[in-house]
Parts: sequence; structure tokens; C-alpha cells
Amino acid sequence: MQKKQNKKQGEHGKQGRQGERFISLLPYLIALASGILMGLTVAPVGVWFLAWIALVPLWVLVVTSAKGKNQSPPALLWGIGYHGVALSWITGIHPMTWLGVPWLPSLAITLFCWGFISLLGGVFVAIWAAVMVRLNGQKPWLRILIGTAVWCGLESLWSAGPLWWSSLAYTQSPHNLVILHLGQLSGPNTVTAAIVAVNGLIAEAYINRQEAKISSVSRQLLQVGETQGRTGFSAPLRFVNKYLVTATGLLITLHLIGFILYSRPIVQSPEAALKVGIVQGNIPNRLLRSSEGFRRAQENYTNGYLTLADQNVDAVLTPEGALPIFQRNLMETALVSAVKEKGVVAWIGAFGERGDSYTISLFTFNSKGEIVGRYDKAKLVPLGEYIPFEGILGGLIQRLSPLEAHQIPGSANQLFDTPFGRAIASICYESAFPEQFRRQAAIGGQFILSSSNDAHYSASMPFQHHAQDIMRTIETDRWSARATNTGYSGFVDPHGRTLWISGYNTYETHAETIYRRQTRTLYVRWSDWLTPLLLISSGGAWLLIQLSHTKKISD
Repeated sequence: MQKKQNKKQGEHGKQGRQGERFISLLPYLIALASGILMGLTVAPVGVWFLAWIALVPLWVLVVTSAKGKNQSPPALLWGIGYHGVALSWITGIHPMTWLGVPWLPSLAITLFCWGFISLLGGVFVAIWAAVMVRLNGQKPWLRILIGTAVWCGLESLWSAGPLWWSSLAYTQSPHNLVILHLGQLSGPNTVTAAIVAVNGLIAEAYINRQEAKISSVSRQLLQVGETQGRTGFSAPLRFVNKYLVTATGLLITLHLIGFILYSRPIVQSPEAALKVGIVQGNIPNRLLRSSEGFRRAQENYTNGYLTLADQNVDAVLTPEGALPIFQRNLMETALVSAVKEKGVVAWIGAFGERGDSYTISLFTFNSKGEIVGRYDKAKLVPLGEYIPFEGILGGLIQRLSPLEAHQIPGSANQLFDTPFGRAIASICYESAFPEQFRRQAAIGGQFILSSSNDAHYSASMPFQHHAQDIMRTIETDRWSARATNTGYSGFVDPHGRTLWISGYNTYETHAETIYRRQTRTLYVRWSDWLTPLLLISSGGAWLLIQLSHTKKISD
């Protein structure tokens, strides 16, 4: 009998220990799950509205862990979950056997790159959480203000480096065009600030409700009476109303502001019209290293150009690296011969030369078949166009370019003048960097030409890329033409509405009329003024409160 009781006690003890382990792991599981939910807001899933609540669990965990003296909230896992899911298209570079990389090293390199960028995203979220932990004891409104400011500041810091893609703002593109119009005020950080602030208000509503419930129970244990019972019930109700109503009001107000900007008519004069054709060549990157691939490139882009020229377009845009050859060899191609014959301006993607190095470039050919303009890609893709940690990885992988020379970036301050006026040029990865577009719009860029090649990634990446371009068109208030190798090519108006989008892995030509514009949004004029304002105001508010506390103690 005693043995049976001991056995039962042992089983209960084991179950208790398992329950304790699960409870200790629960915050980490919640953080990872909510980060994954944020990752589902972008392609291929695109559940954009989750962005307005997916940060709430992390916020609650960070604040409650600070109050419980636990200085290690699981923010790292939230960042890994978000960036890991959002950037899972990176795995599409595997296998790289067509580059001569064996299958297993290719898998190892792919997992390293995916893991590194996900971990880096987690580190930035962990830094944010560490700041929030230091705000233990501060008023909720100050936590919201500082939390929003620090998040925007970290995104600005990250976007200033070479590895950048998944801002919270792009969770709303291309579905919520209304809120994306806040980008015209101070760039994508305006949308990011809106998302963080709304999540913070909802989280603080939950935190204060739980605190009010605990306070109510404590009072009821000490006091007995109907009056005390009613008081205990009304307190959490006031807290919920205070923060949830503010969150709802802020969300509605921000969308109303966006709607006002979205509803403004696009006034265009006929003289500003520009009929642009794009050619989507649909040539797999694995063929670009072969003579067959170059033959197909010449054939597809030349035939596409001739087709569009017969449709009386003003110019034809081709993708990044449409003709994978150096500038000195371009004049000998059938495509340039067709330009000379038809007299229609062409923007041709090829490789520029700079000493012993080369650039990924977009060349402007005038109606005589002469090169009159050149834009060199300034933001290079890590791994794809240069090798991070080259001392470690350089012996395992070649560049994804078909050329063996050393690739270098273009200048950050380029101008791209065309026969139709100054353009805003972007080559592939640069779509993720809003400052590239803002600067060119500020110095007179009248329309956007985006030339890309996403063929070596999985299918969700081109759609996310299109979403990035939509944000840039809204922020600069410009029309955009986008040509890609395998999809998605498209045309977008200044309100971010897609006029036409191509299929995926298809050969296509299409022509659309866009318009040259010289408007200057607040963002184009003043850059991102909101983030410094948030940082200064939140830091000032915190300093004043600290000085006030110090004065009270001294008194």
C-alpha cells in the first residue's frame, strides 16, 4: 500500500515538474508564435491586419518581465520568428549546383544566410526590449512614446547598412494602400510608428486590466461590502476604456489621414505623358552563364523591343542584366541594332566597367542607338553580388553573376538623366531602401524606372519586391514602371495602385502610359523628420520625469 502511495506521489511530482517546465517555456513559445504571426503579414500569406496586434504579446511579456525583475524577456525569439518567416524566400537560392556549388555546401550556405539575417533581426528586437525593460515603473504613455521612438530609430539604423528588407511598414503593402500614404509625411517609419503605437496601446490596456483585477481581489480579501465590490469592478473597466479607446481612435484617425491623401486626384497634363513598354524575358539565371542563355536573351529582348516599338511606345525598359555582357560589347548586339533601326529609346540592363571591376548598370540608348545615360547599382545584394565573410565563404561559392570580375557598387549620389527628363532609377535590391528614391526625387526625378532580376529566389520574393516598389511610388508621389526577368513586372500609379502586373515565369511584353511629375511630398522635402522628433521628445519627457523624481527626493 505504501509503495502504491509513493508511486502515485512520484507520478504527481513528475507531472508537476513537467508543468513547471512548460510554464517556464510558455513566454518563449508565445514570443516566437507572435513573431511568426507578424511574418505572415507579407507574401505569400499576406494577412496584413495581423500587424496591428502581433506585437502585443511581446510588449506584454517585456513589461511584465521587467516588473517581475526578470531581465531576459524572450524578444530575440520574436524577431527570429518575424524575420525568419518573412524572409524564408532566401531559401530559394538552394540548390546552387548550377554555380558549381555541391548540394550539401549549397544547403549549408543557404541555411547560414537565412539564419544570420533572422538572428540579426532578433538582435535588434532584443535591443528594443532591453530599453523597454529599463522603463520599469514609468507611466504607460511614456513607455508607448519611447517604445515607438526606439523601434523607429532601430529600423533607421538597420536600413543604413547593407542588410535591410523587412520593415514593419511593408507588412501593409500592397493591401492597405490608405495607411501607406502616411509614408508621404515622413517615409516608411511613419507607418512603422503607427503600428508600434497601436500595438503598445492595446498591450497597455491588457496590462492595466490585469493589474486592476489583482488590485480588486486584494481589496476584496481585506474588505467586505457591496461598495467595495462595485469599486473593484469599475476600476478595470476604466482602464480598458482608456487605452482601448485611445488605440481605436488612433487607428481610425491615422487611416482617415491616409484616406485624405489617398483620395487626392492625380492631375496630369497630356504633355507629361510617357508611353513605356517593358519586356519580361523569362530567362532562368542558370542559363545566363551559357551561350544558349545569351542567345535566348538577345532573341527575347530584341523581339520584345520590336513588338513594343510597333505599338508606338516612347521607350522600352528591360530588366537587370537583360544582356549579361559588358558595356563595350553592347553595340554589337541585335537589340542595339534594333534601337538604331526603330529609333525608340531603350533602357538596357547590362554590366558597366570601372577599371578592373564592373557594375550592374542600366544604360539609356537614345533614338540613334547611342549611350546617353548610365545608372550603376549602388546597393549590392549580400551573397548574391558580394560575399559577406568572404574569407570563410569565398572558397565555397561564386557570385551569382555570370561574370568573374570583381563587382563594385555605384555612387550614392548619381543622377539619371534621360531624353524625357530626369528619372528615379532603381536596380533590384535598392527597392528596399527608401532614401535612394527620396534623394533622387528631391533632385528632380520625375518618374521611377525599376529594373530587377529575382529569378534565383522563391516565388514569394518577387511579390514582396513589388510591394516594396509600391511603397516607394507612394512616398515620392511618382509613377513607376518595373521590368523584371521572370516576374512580377508592372506599372504603378502615385497612389500605389497597380495598373498592370505580369505573370510569374512567363515571357511578356506590355505598354502603359505613365506621367512625369515634379511634386514634392513632405517626406521628399524633409526626409524622415518623425524619427528624430520621436527620439528627442521621448528622451526629453523621460529626462524631465527623472529630474522631477530627483527633486522630490532631495526635498
